[in-house]
Amino acid sequence: MCGRFFIGQPPEVYRTVYGYTERPNFPGRFNIAPTQPVPVVLTEQGERHFRLVRWGLWPTWLKDPTGFPVLFNARIESAAEKPAFRGALRHRRCVFLADGFYEWRREGTGKASVKQPFAVRRSDGAPMALAGLWEPWAGADGSEVDTGAIVTCSANGTLSAIHERMPAILSPEAVDAWLDPRVDAPEAARLCRPCPDEWLQLDPVSERVNGTRHDDPDLIAPVGRARAEAPPRAMVQGELF
Repeated sequence: MCGRFFIGQPPEVYRTVYGYTERPNFPGRFNIAPTQPVPVVLTEQGERHFRLVRWGLWPTWLKDPTGFPVLFNARIESAAEKPAFRGALRHRRCVFLADGFYEWRREGTGKASVKQPFAVRRSDGAPMALAGLWEPWAGADGSEVDTGAIVTCSANGTLSAIHERMPAILSPEAVDAWLDPRVDAPEAARLCRPCPDEWLQLDPVSERVNGTRHDDPDLIAPVGRARAEAPPRAMVQGELF
């Protein structure tokens, strides 16, 4: 699952990594939540492009989004069968620009329990390529909105210390294939596997991240607790690279 993420590096870093033609200038965002506009990279007519989409996919067949659930995640195991996602998996794949995401672990029991947030980022500091799906949606009144969802898979050993699911994090080679319209849906789906354990660093962060009104670099700063430890190898679930 991925319900919050952050983007903190200069815009030119992402342009260099993903090779899109536009030169967008956007500020760092450290507490991005569903329904907000988010940056993605996608391929059209053989070229990569930067685009802003609404985080929460609206399928093209949707007549009225009022009351429609916020589809901010798409489980890769079922995306090919779900009416909301199967068209996008075939034809409209994207990568969400990100440096990391947040996940929560419940600590303690009963009334004394708390949910400790963790910032999950790449241990090498590189941008985190989150596999995504996007759909252009048009309303009866002529309004047009591009929308998207982050693809998730089972957690790797590192993240399973706090959660059973994670966003599908792509390698540079997998980004090329994921964005290539010549790659069919089954082959693309096979790219969305738990990433190697050593890719990720988990740091406990301030509970201020629980409130979406907070959005500043201090949210991703580690606080004074030990990092989450991965479970013993025998407990690791999911296929690794």
